[in-house]
Amino acid sequence: MTSVAHETGVRRSLALCIAFAGLAGCAANPKGQDLFWPDPPDKPRIKYVQTLQSRDDVGGPSLRETLVGKDTAPALYQPMGLALSDDRQRLYVVDRAWNSVFVFDFKDGTVRTIGDQERYPLALPVGVALDGEENVYVSDTGTRTVRVYDKSGRFLRGIGKESLVRPTGVAIDAGRQRLYVVDTGQNGTPEAHRVKVFDLEGHLLQQIGQRGDGDGEFNFPTFASVDMQGRLYVVDSVNNRIQVFDPDGKFLWKFGQSGDRIGDFARPKGVAVDRFGNIYVVDSRWSNIQIFNQHGQLLMIFGGVGNHPGLLLNPTAIAIDGQNRIYVSDTLGKRVSVYELIDTTAEDSVESQTTTLGPETEKGQGG
Repeated sequence: MTSVAHETGVRRSLALCIAFAGLAGCAANPKGQDLFWPDPPDKPRIKYVQTLQSRDDVGGPSLRETLVGKDTAPALYQPMGLALSDDRQRLYVVDRAWNSVFVFDFKDGTVRTIGDQERYPLALPVGVALDGEENVYVSDTGTRTVRVYDKSGRFLRGIGKESLVRPTGVAIDAGRQRLYVVDTGQNGTPEAHRVKVFDLEGHLLQQIGQRGDGDGEFNFPTFASVDMQGRLYVVDSVNNRIQVFDPDGKFLWKFGQSGDRIGDFARPKGVAVDRFGNIYVVDSRWSNIQIFNQHGQLLMIFGGVGNHPGLLLNPTAIAIDGQNRIYVSDTLGKRVSVYELIDTTAEDSVESQTTTLGPETEKGQGG
C-alpha cells in the first residue's frame, strides 16, 4: 500500500496493510499474477493489467524476423512522460536515457521511436502531449524548448526558445488550442517556477504564477494535466501540493501538503484525471499513486515499492485513457505499468473515510 524505499520499507508496508485494511488497501497476493487494490473484503477498484517495456509486449515477431531471425529491439530504460492517442491505440513514452519517444502501437503490434534520428535529436526530454491531429509535443530540457513532431515522427518546429528555462511537464487543451508548459526552472531563475501558455503554433499567450508558496505560486513545479472541462492541474512539487486553475489561468483550489501521513505528499510528480473527475497523483518517494476526488479527499492508494510486476520503483508520470485504463511510467523499474479502474461509477467518488484518520496516522508507521 504505502511503503518507503528504504531498508524498513517492507516491514512498514505490512504494518500499514494491517492498520488500514479497508481504507486505502494493499496489493492483494503480491507473489501471484493478479494484483488488485484495495484488499478484501473491500470491493476491488484497481487491477494490474500488464507491463510495457518493448515490442515483445505489444506484438510478436515480424515476417522477416520469422524467416531470418529476430532483430534486437530497444527497450525502455528511463521512461518519463506519457501520452495516449484519442483512439487509445498508441502510447507515447518519453525515455530520458534514449533521448527519444517510444511509440507503442497496440493495433499494429509495433514499437518505433521519435526524436532520435534527426540532425538535431532530442536532448534530455521529459514530458509529452498530443494535439487533436496527434502531433507530438515533447519538452526538452537540453534545448530549452518544446519540440513538435507530426504523427509519423517528422520534426515540425520548436517552441519557447526565447522564454523557457527548464521545461518539464506539458499538457494540451485541444479544444482551446492551448499548450501548457511547466517551466520548472532552477534556483536563481525568477522567470521560471511557473506555467507558460502557448498557442499550438508556439506564440506565448500567458504566464501563470511565480515562485512562492501562496495560492497560484509554485516552487519547482513538474507535471500538469487538463481535464475535460479545461481545468489545469499542476504538480507543485517542492510545495507538495496540487493546484487547480480554470481555463483562463485563474487559481481555483489546491490540496495536499508535505508529510508522511496518508494523503500527504513527499515527492509528487505526475498527475492525471479519470473520466469521473478523480485526480491521480504519483508520489515517487512512496512509489504509489493516491486517488482524490474533486474535494481533495483521499479515496484510495495503489502501487507500492517493489520489482514485482504491478509494484513500482520511483514512478514519474501517469496517463489515463477514456476508458479509465491507467498507465504509469515506472522510471527505475524501466517499464510502464498498466492498470484498470474496475467496478466503479461516478457515485463512488464520495467523501472517503480515509480523510478522517487522525494525525498519528503516518506512512512510515503502523498506526
